[in-house]
Amino acid sequence: MAGARAKAAALGGYRLEDQVGFHLRRAAQRHAAIFAGRITDDLTPTQWAALVKLAEFESLSQNLLGRETAMDAATIKGVVDRLLKRGFVAVSPDPDDARRMRVSITRIGLAAVERGAPAATAITAETLKPLDAAERRRLVELLKRIG
Repeated sequence: MAGARAKAAALGGYRLEDQVGFHLRRAAQRHAAIFAGRITDDLTPTQWAALVKLAEFESLSQNLLGRETAMDAATIKGVVDRLLKRGFVAVSPDPDDARRMRVSITRIGLAAVERGAPAATAITAETLKPLDAAERRRLVELLKRIG
């Protein structure tokens, strides 16, 4: 037992269970499991985010799509490549700047968003189910502030 006390003292009162990152990771894991079990078309969360933004804007530069979905350049490139292989998006040189690639949603991609939107709404509801309506709104507000 003395060894355990010495280790606890070395941590200076730090407890994993009291850390925000620990709870954010657990919440993210729960959400990811719910997402994987309910989303249509076997999409990942990053693929879904890209398709939803493209459904909103129809066409964006790959760089702007990454910014709109909070993905770095390497991640958005991989997402676009996988969506391209499945026919959900098309790419072309940007008419205003040939150095940029423009990503557009296809009819197949738009149909996937239309099929997936009800599931995505249900995923959010299931993730937030332990909270009442006011807590749900407050949680989203707080996450926006720290994100």
